[in-house]
Amino acid sequence: MMNLKTILRSLVLFFFCILKMNAQEVLTIEDAVKIALENNYEIKIAANNLNIDKANLSTGNAGMLPKVAATIANNNAIQNSSQTKQDGTVTALDNAKSRSINYGLGLDWTIFDGFKMFANLEKLRELQKLGESKLKLTIITKISDVNNTYFDLVQLQQQLAALDTTIVISKQRLALAQNRFTIGKASKLEVLNAQVDLNTDKVALLRQKDLYANTKISLNQILARDPNSDYKVVDNIKVDALLLLPELKALAEKQNPLLEAQIINNRVSELQLKQIKAARYPIVAVNTGYNFTESHSSIGFTSQTSANGLNYGFKASLNLFDGFSQNRNEKIAQIQIDNSKIAIEQQNLALNSELTTAYQTYLTNLELITIEEKNVANAKQNLDITLDKFHIGTITTLEFRTAQLNYINAKVRYSNAQFQAKLSEISLKEMAGNLTL
Repeated sequence: MMNLKTILRSLVLFFFCILKMNAQEVLTIEDAVKIALENNYEIKIAANNLNIDKANLSTGNAGMLPKVAATIANNNAIQNSSQTKQDGTVTALDNAKSRSINYGLGLDWTIFDGFKMFANLEKLRELQKLGESKLKLTIITKISDVNNTYFDLVQLQQQLAALDTTIVISKQRLALAQNRFTIGKASKLEVLNAQVDLNTDKVALLRQKDLYANTKISLNQILARDPNSDYKVVDNIKVDALLLLPELKALAEKQNPLLEAQIINNRVSELQLKQIKAARYPIVAVNTGYNFTESHSSIGFTSQTSANGLNYGFKASLNLFDGFSQNRNEKIAQIQIDNSKIAIEQQNLALNSELTTAYQTYLTNLELITIEEKNVANAKQNLDITLDKFHIGTITTLEFRTAQLNYINAKVRYSNAQFQAKLSEISLKEMAGNLTL
């Protein structure tokens, strides 16, 4: 009768937990990634930086377009003035006023600068590509963070369910031990051992709940939303078991953001050398403008003058000697190009090494999933047999506890094996630049 009551209470608690879970938001991994892409602060900053690079990409910023300016100047003066002419006549006036005004439009245009302006434009274009690569890296990194944290929650949730199950079993064991003690078939020691084991399981469950709650807060932080937002995650982990190393390496060579950035940096270094070499050519600029001038004077030979008209001209300059700075600058730029090529080779080697290592770990984790899945089935069967024997009193409490712990440990290891395999999958796709929704 006592066992029936215990089972009924456990069922009521179980259904209550189900109803409570159903009231929570079910957050899928797809939804979590979408929220992160919309809200995450680092992604927003990277996107804004890319917008700056796009705004900088213009022919005007590269120096290809002319500069046009409108000017106006108005000067006034009040002076005590005295003028002596050639014939000795003296003209004097106190508080003599004079005024001049000058306004017009002017155009300056550098029409040739040793092809530097074209190198500038190409460099701005490459910097925009670099911004796109940085944004892509930020997005992939955040998607990886969301996936890692999300599936960590899934494993913690699975382990919580396993701990709930073992507590139900421990409560049944305690009730059975108390019944036996009441009718004189068991000692007080058996009851105390059952109570201690039940308390141990409760402590483990509390610690697991604390870890689960903190991990939920961490995911909310990545999603840039209220840390107290409540939700539940799906209860299964699906691992892509079809990844192939050659395909991953081919993808990484084409679209890994870090490798892309190194290649772009190499191109920027080459354009920097072009910009420096432009100083060996002459610079030719043209200018033109239209100006109007008017002046008034209270004293002098003329009381008013005015002029207006067009002016134009050109200017050319060539650097003949600058203390060998040109040679030095070109040499330094060439060294920077060499360094950027070395960085590409280094990044390629590091990427291939990381991919190969991660893929080996991925294969190992896939094998562990198969092994641990069998272990769970065996441990469950062993626990069922042990529980039946324990009810009829043919095994000791130590044997029962061992079977119980073997089952919960097998469940935890199986959940962890799935999680580790998922982490390997995420890491491989991240390095290949192929981690998406």
